[in-house]
Amino acid sequence: MTDAIRIIGIDPGLRRTGWGVIETLGNSLRFVASGTVTSDGDLDLASRLCQLHDGLAEVVHAYQPDEAAVEQTFVNKDAVATLKLGQARGVVMLVPARAGLRVSEYAPNAVKKAVIGVGHGEKKQIHMMLKILMPKAEFKGDDAADALAIAICHAHNRGGERMRRVLAGA
Repeated sequence: MTDAIRIIGIDPGLRRTGWGVIETLGNSLRFVASGTVTSDGDLDLASRLCQLHDGLAEVVHAYQPDEAAVEQTFVNKDAVATLKLGQARGVVMLVPARAGLRVSEYAPNAVKKAVIGVGHGEKKQIHMMLKILMPKAEFKGDDAADALAIAICHAHNRGGERMRRVLAGA
C-alpha cells in the first residue's frame, strides 16, 4: 500500500450536514478539510434536500474522495423529526454513491469508540482527540467534528470492511 486513501466522513442532518475529509496511509492520518452544508429552514422539505444534495456534491467534486462513511441514524421520540433526518440521510448516502464511491455506515457508538476509546462520550472529548490525532485539523462546530470522527472510524475499520465484502462475495 503506497498510495494514500482519501475518505470523506459525513454526519447527516437536515439543518446542518457535517463533512470531513482525511487521508490515511498505513496508520497515519492527515486532515484535508472539513465544513458544514446547511439548508434554509424557511424552504419546503424538497428544496432543503436539494440544497443538501447540491452542497455535498460540490464537496465531493472538490475533494475527490476514494471512500465515504456516513453515521447511522438513531431513532428519537419525535417520529416526524426522525423521518426528516432519514430523508436527509438518504440524500447524504446518494451523493457519494452517485460519484461511484462505496458508502460504509457506522453506528454513533462505534464512531466514538474509534476516536475516544469508549462508545459513550461527550463532544468535548471528540474535539480533543481530533486535535491529538490530527493536530492540523480545523473544524467549526460539532457537525464538522463528528464528520471527521466518522472518517477516522472508517480509516480504522476499512480493512475489516473490505474483508467482509470479499467473504460475502460482493
